[in-house]
Amino acid sequence: VQLQASGGGLVQAGGSLRLSCAASGRTFSSYSMGWFRQTPGKEREFVGAINWSYDSTTYADSVKGRFTISGDHAKNAVLLQMNSLKPEDTAVYYCAAGQGPRNWGGIYSSANQYDYWGQGTLVTVSS
Repeated sequence: VQLQASGGGLVQAGGSLRLSCAASGRTFSSYSMGWFRQTPGKEREFVGAINWSYDSTTYADSVKGRFTISGDHAKNAVLLQMNSLKPEDTAVYYCAAGQGPRNWGGIYSSANQYDYWGQGTLVTVSS
C-alpha cells in the first residue's frame, strides 16, 4: 500500500488549500482514510477521516465547518479541502489508511488505529 500526499504550501490566513492523498496497492473497501497533522514537539493530531465504502465523515472540533474530506473513487484519492485557514493550522499533514472489519461503516480517529501512512506535506498559514 502506498499513500502519497500532496498540495501543501504557504497561504495567508483566511485562505484555502486542497490536499490530495493518492492511494494505491489495494482496494480500500471498509477502510477509514484519515488526515492527521503534527507540529514540532507535539503528538500527531486527528484532523478528520472518511469511510471509503460509505463516504461518511467525521472531523476534529478544531476544523469542523472549515475543512471537508471527500473521496475521489475514480482516482483512488482522498481530498482535504481546507478553508478559512488559521495560523494554528500550520503543520505537516499526513494521510493514513486503517482497515476495518468487513462491511464496516465506521471511522477511526486514533493514529494507532491506522495501518498505513503517507509522507507528510507541509502547510504554512501566515498571519
